[in-house]
Amino acid sequence: MQAMIGRIRTSGTGMARRGLRLLAALGLAGTLAACDMAAPGPLVNTRAPVTVGLLVPYGSGNANTEALARSLENAARLAVAEVQGAEIDLQVFPTQGSAEGAASAARAAADAGARIILGPVFAEAATAAGAAVAGRGISVLTFSNNAAVAGRNVYVMGTTFDTVAERIVGYAASQGRDRIMVIHASNEAGEIARAAVERAAGASGVGVVAQGTYDFSQQGVVEALPTLAGLARDSGATGLIFTSDASGALPLLAELLPENRVDPAQIRFMGLARWDIPAQTLALRGLQGGWFVLPDPALYGGFESRYRAAHGTAPHPIAGLAFDGVSAVGALLATGQPTALNAASLTRSAGFAGVTGIFRFRSDGTAQRGLAVAVIEDNQVKVIDPAPRSFGGAGL
Repeated sequence: MQAMIGRIRTSGTGMARRGLRLLAALGLAGTLAACDMAAPGPLVNTRAPVTVGLLVPYGSGNANTEALARSLENAARLAVAEVQGAEIDLQVFPTQGSAEGAASAARAAADAGARIILGPVFAEAATAAGAAVAGRGISVLTFSNNAAVAGRNVYVMGTTFDTVAERIVGYAASQGRDRIMVIHASNEAGEIARAAVERAAGASGVGVVAQGTYDFSQQGVVEALPTLAGLARDSGATGLIFTSDASGALPLLAELLPENRVDPAQIRFMGLARWDIPAQTLALRGLQGGWFVLPDPALYGGFESRYRAAHGTAPHPIAGLAFDGVSAVGALLATGQPTALNAASLTRSAGFAGVTGIFRFRSDGTAQRGLAVAVIEDNQVKVIDPAPRSFGGAGL
């Protein structure tokens, strides 16, 4: 999760200036300003194949990003083959992994007759793509997890910090862990995550009794550890939330805090990131007994099996979003309504059932998701609070 937001490294003011310069360079500032409300959506003929544009970061020049693009396309095509009651003409448009490339790809998709766009991945690219086609009434379902890009005609499919924080903090409250400490990096992603925890705590009646930060480097974590450990011991916290993932500070924090007399049996370790990715994270001693949030394992496991059977390898961790995007579009088109892809349809209260769990879009472009809470026991994942299968249950 953190990787998508982690690409933004400037202050909010600096990011806003860059965004305006980008929009001006693309000739889109006027379009963006004129589209304060969500796009109504184009009319569709559901009796014929409906063109859907898929924007993925092919052409970035980065091997990992190319693999991500390929996995997203594979997952989307797998979903197209499974759609019932509608016919989707999926067309793929490379973005080069850049905002400018995404804007160009979005316009090309619209010119090719796309009635809705899935992707792109990265936050700045999503903003540019949305602005490029807002005047044409086309919605963009981005795979980004950055809630800041949501709104107007852009809907965020990725699992945001707010979504995860609401789930893990709410569960902690239900288990009597109502005094929370949060540990985060002193960078923009860390601040976004901290704010999400604070909002979730306020909504759940949980107190944030301490906050600890560290410079985003190995040395920064090591130097901060005595202070972090002291805060945890002295705060009276009953739960400690890490915002980082396994590619960041999580392994160091999980291993070294117990060595500094922070007992996970007394202060429950919890995370905003997926602790099962990569799998070796499950072997960290400090995370045994810790809680984290993940999509419904049964649903995602079925998708992963079908993907492996088709492509001989595991899907990228966010490939399920592409599958679910296509499935959601298919479900809407299957209603047979010419307004199937407008804002009212996209934000229907029943939402959608996907391989990443149930989800539904709010009118502000963010998504509400049904997620599971899991614990790590003996290096294995065990679900302790299942993901809901429909909206309307507790908390939904």
